[in-house]
Amino acid sequence: MTRNALTARFLAAVPTAVPVEPRSELVRTFYQDALLTRPLFIEADERRQLLADLEVLRGALLSLPDRLFGGDLEAFARALGMNDDQIRCVLRGRGSGVTRFSRSDLYADAGGFRLLEYNMGSALAGSDMVHISRALLNDARMKAFVEENDLDHVDTTRTHLDTIRLECGIEPGARPVVAITDWPESYPSLAPYMRVVAAHWSTLGVEAYACHIGELTARDGGLWLGEHRVDVVNRLFMLEDVASTPGAVALMDPVLDAAERGEVRIFTPMDAELFGCKAALAMLSDEANRPLFEEAELAALDRVLPWTRMVREGEVTLEDGSRADLLAHAVGHQEELVLKATLAHGGQAVLPGWQEGLTSEEWAARVRDAVGGPYVLQRRIRPVPEYFADEDGTLAPWTPVWGVFTTATESGGVFVRATRTDSRVDVVNLGTGASVGAVFHERTPDA
Repeated sequence: MTRNALTARFLAAVPTAVPVEPRSELVRTFYQDALLTRPLFIEADERRQLLADLEVLRGALLSLPDRLFGGDLEAFARALGMNDDQIRCVLRGRGSGVTRFSRSDLYADAGGFRLLEYNMGSALAGSDMVHISRALLNDARMKAFVEENDLDHVDTTRTHLDTIRLECGIEPGARPVVAITDWPESYPSLAPYMRVVAAHWSTLGVEAYACHIGELTARDGGLWLGEHRVDVVNRLFMLEDVASTPGAVALMDPVLDAAERGEVRIFTPMDAELFGCKAALAMLSDEANRPLFEEAELAALDRVLPWTRMVREGEVTLEDGSRADLLAHAVGHQEELVLKATLAHGGQAVLPGWQEGLTSEEWAARVRDAVGGPYVLQRRIRPVPEYFADEDGTLAPWTPVWGVFTTATESGGVFVRATRTDSRVDVVNLGTGASVGAVFHERTPDA
């Protein structure tokens, strides 16, 4: 009934819901009352293996331009399906190195953790989960369980800001001005949350302000937000915005010009999204590229990365080593596949073949329409449910997505989104009504 022994011990010790009353205005503003009634748990050996595998995955993704395109980043971007404007922004907005700030979204199935998508960039929700972890510890039962089982959690807000400071070259003790910057179209809805984030960050060693990119101006040898000269643009806008907005390049130019002159740093640099593209995962999964990787790399990739292929005509190799026509296989195995746009995020443009009401004719048409475009087919993952107590103490199964962070200083913080399994939600995220929660892990000798 439980995913691991640690969870079983917790449900025996704390059989009812844990009251979560975060004092953080940040959590209340963005997540409101959609909080899970307990944390999730990950055991030491499982966590050690997962973080090692995700490190291999990251390294493999970063190696793709060299291994497949002779180091040509533009050719890599074009192969991922990016348009000219997006590629221009990537090439002009590169950093001195690829960021370590990322979040892997995974299901846990009967065999372990399996990747849904890999997100690299600064527009990653969930680094504020530390406030929920702290709120949980206000419950005496929870605190006793954590102490008795030698558990811990990662302060992902701290590691997030540490990563900004390190990767943007901020001197120790300096208080940089950070513009938390969104796109004009989405800013009005996100602005209340962004202002609370800025106020919180401003208590942690930076001077932060919320804005959209159209409010930044280049003048007097720097990039300015009103009267504040900006040191770091913490971007929430993405390459998706560049592709979908007329005049996007004109909005980007002042920021990119200032970055090229060394007047401001962009966190994360624009090239980060190359490695978070689902087409890059398909390149790793493609059997044609397996000879490029060492045996240990392949073992790690096989543990976490489900079978993923670009939607193209022709034969592919399946998991069992057999060959099949991709389109015929997709049409004949609708219940076991999901169709995803390569450059979309947040569960957008995702079509599960098992979606309720989706006919075989509709599925076949969608797959055929995706041929040659920026789409992948990925093998369905069947997650193991986690049980949470209802208000009356009844345990009900929920389906969680584990969002595991990588940062420059300490990795392994986790942001959980989950929906009740009986709700039949196919894509678990905030937009589909998910509740959120935190994760505690067993300490390890090297932690």
